[in-house]
Amino acid sequence: MSASDKTAVDFILSEGQCHDAPHGRLLMDRAGKLKKHIPLVMDRAYEDDYTRYLAQTLHFIPTVPPKKNRKNPWDYDKELYRKRNQIERLFRRLINYRRVFCRYEKLDVMFAGFVQLALIFMTI
Repeated sequence: MSASDKTAVDFILSEGQCHDAPHGRLLMDRAGKLKKHIPLVMDRAYEDDYTRYLAQTLHFIPTVPPKKNRKNPWDYDKELYRKRNQIERLFRRLINYRRVFCRYEKLDVMFAGFVQLALIFMTI
């Protein structure tokens, strides 16, 4: 997400029953290696070692709390992590679009088009 909580940088459609972390890693790969380090706010679904390592390799600063049962927990920016709700609010606004919420489209390409259209309308 960008500085505005109304803008998505990129997205991937995934199957409803699959885990989010592999697709999150794919999105990080799409962004490529950054010129400077920027924070990447993630939820606990992305706190595995491989995802954090990939984020650091691509010059992201992973901002995710460790799970309670971690043997070696790490420090993270708690104030920045609280802003994760902006991402959740983006998804909340996105499902206000009935065509996205009900997923009338059978083809992924058509559904992705309507998601993009809804994201465009949200920035206006």
